[in-house]
Amino acid sequence: MNKQRLQRVLDNMEAQGLDQILVTSTASVFYLTGYWIEPHERMLALYIDKNGRTALYGNEIFGVEATADLPVIPHADSADPVADLAAALAPGRLGVDKFWPSKFLIGVMEHRPDIRPVLGSGPIDAARRYKDEAERDALRRASKINDIVVETAIGALADGAVEAELAALVNRTYLQNGADVSDGPQLVCFGANAADPHHAPGHDTVKSGDCVVFDIFTPIRRYWCDMTRTVFYKSASKEQRTVYETVRRANEAAIAVVKPGVAFKEIDLAARKVIEDAGYGEFFTHRLGHGIGMEVHEPFDVSATDEVIVQEGMCFSIEPGIYIPGRVGIRIEDLVCVTADGCQVLNSYPKDKEVL
Repeated sequence: MNKQRLQRVLDNMEAQGLDQILVTSTASVFYLTGYWIEPHERMLALYIDKNGRTALYGNEIFGVEATADLPVIPHADSADPVADLAAALAPGRLGVDKFWPSKFLIGVMEHRPDIRPVLGSGPIDAARRYKDEAERDALRRASKINDIVVETAIGALADGAVEAELAALVNRTYLQNGADVSDGPQLVCFGANAADPHHAPGHDTVKSGDCVVFDIFTPIRRYWCDMTRTVFYKSASKEQRTVYETVRRANEAAIAVVKPGVAFKEIDLAARKVIEDAGYGEFFTHRLGHGIGMEVHEPFDVSATDEVIVQEGMCFSIEPGIYIPGRVGIRIEDLVCVTADGCQVLNSYPKDKEVL
């Protein structure tokens, strides 16, 4: 067990009035134990009580061995997966992970009618908001690789280029540079497709005058990179250039206000004001960003309603966009890590290479 991280969770449990919780997401279990376990349909649960007592419950197929500070209670495929866990729980409130499958929670409740489940993701989510130096280094390394990959993908734009083929190139290049997976759902969008923020790459071929959005992301040694760059193929209209410049200024305006003590909603407002003042407010249809770490989207939203205060060690995306259906879509995304007096931008691929 990582004692420092566990203590953060225990402090958060006390602050949130929780005496016992179940941590069940793969990333959160890894964060505390160092074991990366993909349970799929099987049960995995790390029990933590207010006194720091821990135990890991899971299928014996996971092959996890107990340590001096982490008992492991395995069960067979033929056994009731929640029986041992239910027997070990204290009566009363139990904090449960927001993504734990209901089939396991219902099983616990059937065994233990004296248990009252409550949402219990808060303590671990709050702990994971703050990246320690090792985590920040991992994010920096991943983003350096992302710079290489986006340069490769943009460099492959040529007559006859196909969205899905460029997306496949992105995944191959990631894998060649140490990515954990080889089949990520990369977003490569040509022309009017770019006006759909989550367009899935298809068989469209690039044409002169197309805006081309590359929103690419993958885990590398468990930590994610995520970046978006938009370019124009061969030419750009006056409208396209105006929209691009507006999004670029919004991205930079938001980055400029990031520092400890500001609220996330203030960062969103800084970008949104640039876009609204330019007359495109109705076409900025999503939040400004999201937390990032061992998952590509981690808790807290960089949004107009998020009042969480920024603190040193937080890492998140800044990705304003303008999407005019049938005409143009532009997004520019960078990752930032909050420092003592501002932030470090993790992406270095230029934002001024508009026309190829």
